Amino acid sequence: MELSAALTTAQHIALQTGAYLRARYQEPITQTTKSTDIDIVTDADEAAEAFISRELLRHYPDHHLVGEEGGGQGTPADQADFHWYIDPIDGTTNFASKIPHFCVSLALTTPGREPLLGVIYDPMRDELFSAVKGEGATLNGTPIQVTDTTTLVQSVLASGFPYYKHTDPDNNTDQWTAFVKQVRGIRRMGSAALDLAYVACGRFDGYWEQGLKPWDGLAGILLVAEAGGQISDYTGGITPQHDERGRYIASNGHIHDAIVETLTATYS
Repeated sequence: MELSAALTTAQHIALQTGAYLRARYQEPITQTTKSTDIDIVTDADEAAEAFISRELLRHYPDHHLVGEEGGGQGTPADQADFHWYIDPIDGTTNFASKIPHFCVSLALTTPGREPLLGVIYDPMRDELFSAVKGEGATLNGTPIQVTDTTTLVQSVLASGFPYYKHTDPDNNTDQWTAFVKQVRGIRRMGSAALDLAYVACGRFDGYWEQGLKPWDGLAGILLVAEAGGQISDYTGGITPQHDERGRYIASNGHIHDAIVETLTATYS
């Protein structure tokens, strides 16, 4: 598998998808709900994923595709050497509400969900984040790296809340309360993929969130790792993407243990 060629293909598809989303952004949006009343999908999500899937399978018919909206496509998962994880609009609530903060996220992985390349494209800012395993991370072609902040009190973190927050008391409110007393600031932007990309390029020092699906995080965790950061689950385990509803921490590395310790304390 030639990863540099696959990266170019993924970037081109993400840019095309982003152009479509920019065009749809000002138009009326049809939306329905999925797992809960606040978990929505729009007709643009479905159209964008259909386009991405069609283009990826045109280039890689022997790969397996996992999309947020369309399920498994392509070669069966147990027969494919490479899997794509597709989030056509990460930040659908923002998109549907005309808030210009959302992205397209594509990740190529092994069958065991080890990310090989990741692309995250913010069409409203025209920012293309890219990473290939072992080759670093870039923003619009320029190398990026995480911050060198060493303490929580100096840090700006990002997080979010799961779609089941209304019904499950384990909904990140206790964790948010614990962090807000210790850090410079917390931001809730509404796109997990962009939160991870912002850690990678130094806009955030760290990030935590629970209830993420693999397509939410796979491209972003590669970006963070390739930008010199650290990834784990809430206990420090290094493969949060293996869980279907993962608990992710991403940081610059310096504050990682402090984030783990704070989260652990909220569950004790």
